[in-house]
Amino acid sequence: MAPMSSIEHVRPPACVAEAESLQAFLDYHRTTLARKCAGLDDAALREASVPPSPLTLLGLVRHMTEVERHWFRRVLAGESTAGPLYYSDADPDGDFSLSEHDTREAAFAAWEAEVAACREAARGRSLDDLSAAPRHRGDHVDLRWIYLHMIEEYARHNGHADLIRERIDGATGE
Repeated sequence: MAPMSSIEHVRPPACVAEAESLQAFLDYHRTTLARKCAGLDDAALREASVPPSPLTLLGLVRHMTEVERHWFRRVLAGESTAGPLYYSDADPDGDFSLSEHDTREAAFAAWEAEVAACREAARGRSLDDLSAAPRHRGDHVDLRWIYLHMIEEYARHNGHADLIRERIDGATGE
């Protein structure tokens, strides 16, 4: 994998329509997570942030795959067949629970496929369009809310990723 600096990091434009701005900020944060993982092998991606915490970069990629899948496919599009990939009732933190069989290639392939599916789920929708399925609180949310929540979710976890990456090899920056 390439070093962090070799993945292009395009800053969101300053003056564009709301939908374009929200999509650009979400893509910026998606790219930030990819950059935090760039250049690291499976072993480094499995390094826990601060033991005994199980938080790893690989776990964050898997978690964000689940978050993308939940909000865009299950809630926005109402895809009841888009069940969890990594967690279950028996292992609710399965996205963070890694086995020796979990690899960078598999995690990134799943994440990239999910991001593509999520873009498709949002394509052609207005920011005011309500979700097909309710969120866990029983109410429906609009696409604007989902974009804002996803930006917040990535921003929080990218902060975690920044600290984990710095601990692994000293690399810092966006």
